Amino acid sequence: MSKTAATPDELMSKTLPMAELVSVQPGAVVSRTVISKPAGTVTLFAFDKGQGLSTHSAPYDALVWILEGAAHITIEENELVAKVGDMVIMPANRPHGLQANEPFKMALVMIKEKSAAPA
Repeated sequence: MSKTAATPDELMSKTLPMAELVSVQPGAVVSRTVISKPAGTVTLFAFDKGQGLSTHSAPYDALVWILEGAAHITIEENELVAKVGDMVIMPANRPHGLQANEPFKMALVMIKEKSAAPA
């Protein structure tokens, strides 16, 4: 299976080397969505050293799982260094950002809050 040819549906019901599904590119941030559903998404990211995501917030809780390398992650004023095997839970609506300390890969799981049923 080619890293770039498989669609999300073609990835279902298989064991997958998650870190191999996305590649670090010089001077870039690369992403690949592997699940996109109304309840949430799973996206793989690869960052070259020094690349990152600027401070932002999201309306949903998010879990970052470090697949390779290490990154500096900031959630509000809380500064963390996350390395391979670590996970970080980022609460909804709180500013966060990250920078790769070295070539780095992560899985981002976004959990969307179920909206209330109409009254």
